Amino acid sequence: MLGKFSIGVSLALKLVLCLCVCVGSAGFSSANAQVPEDTPPPIPKLRPKVQDKVQDIDPDDVISVTTTEVLLPVTVRDNTGQLVLGLTRKNFHVFEDGIDQPLSDLGLRQAPVDVVLLVDASSSVSDNLDDFRQAAEGFAVHLAANDRISLIQFDDRVLLLQDWTNSIAQLRRALRRVAPGMFTRFNDAMLLAARDQLPRANARHAIIVLTDGIDSGRGTTFDAALRAALQSQTTVYVVSNTEIERAKKQSELSVMLSGSTSAQRFNELRIGDLRLGLEALDASEHNLDQLTRSTGGRVYKPTSFNDLERIYREVAEELRNQYAIYYSPLNRTRDGGFRRVRVETTDPQHRVNARIGYFAPKK
Repeated sequence: MLGKFSIGVSLALKLVLCLCVCVGSAGFSSANAQVPEDTPPPIPKLRPKVQDKVQDIDPDDVISVTTTEVLLPVTVRDNTGQLVLGLTRKNFHVFEDGIDQPLSDLGLRQAPVDVVLLVDASSSVSDNLDDFRQAAEGFAVHLAANDRISLIQFDDRVLLLQDWTNSIAQLRRALRRVAPGMFTRFNDAMLLAARDQLPRANARHAIIVLTDGIDSGRGTTFDAALRAALQSQTTVYVVSNTEIERAKKQSELSVMLSGSTSAQRFNELRIGDLRLGLEALDASEHNLDQLTRSTGGRVYKPTSFNDLERIYREVAEELRNQYAIYYSPLNRTRDGGFRRVRVETTDPQHRVNARIGYFAPKK
């Protein structure tokens, strides 16, 4: 259920939300909402029915469906990393709990995509927001006419700058409102973008996030964010600036460690901070890899912000050339149980990216 947006959302949208959504606590803040920087707004907890579904399943294994037909967005690459196009239904096998399933349909672009652009505007990225703006605008140009896009900024707060739109002009205006902050509420932003920024019925749902993934620890947990992404069947792509940050920290650390013993003692606190920072980057990369692998997405690690435009263009190309595989499961038991899914092609050299399972609907 969508959370109530605050006062910065347009009056027309609020009227619609008031008619459709009468309960729930505030989720996203609007760009104009007045929220004290030292008291960030509370983040809504996952709904109990979601928690009940996943309590006996590892978070890596969870997505859910509410219909008897399953839609799997699937990306196929060859052993050089190039997208493989032109495959037909006979080239695919979908196994559910180890049993080969008959495919209902398959095609390119059969399902539109609703994409959330999520930007980390904290101090680690703030100097390069112009690069992000340019890359995001270029990304939107490569989407199809029936695709939609929204824009969310996170730092000390999570701000919905642009609700769903297919207007490049609206996105461009929203991008100009991205402003730098300080801390990184990454987990909160992922949870809200996956759970509250819902796509249209029968549309694919994707999140593309620019971040180092290091959460400030002021809100929800990474496991809750991952669970929300899996429950909403969201494919997550991460453009991680961890390599850029690692290079900066390692360079500074090397300079300090090359100094005299007395200089190292003088800089002892800074040396310790740099080492802790490098450890945090390692842990973040592990989480980001887990997040993207579990949802069928990818993680990119540019070594320069100059690469952003190329990477966002590559993600747009992948979304445009995903296969949409539909099948009706042979197991028709509506027990809410977990079904593990594996997608293969007839060519063992292909690398297939897809979600790893789903929850069957309940009676």
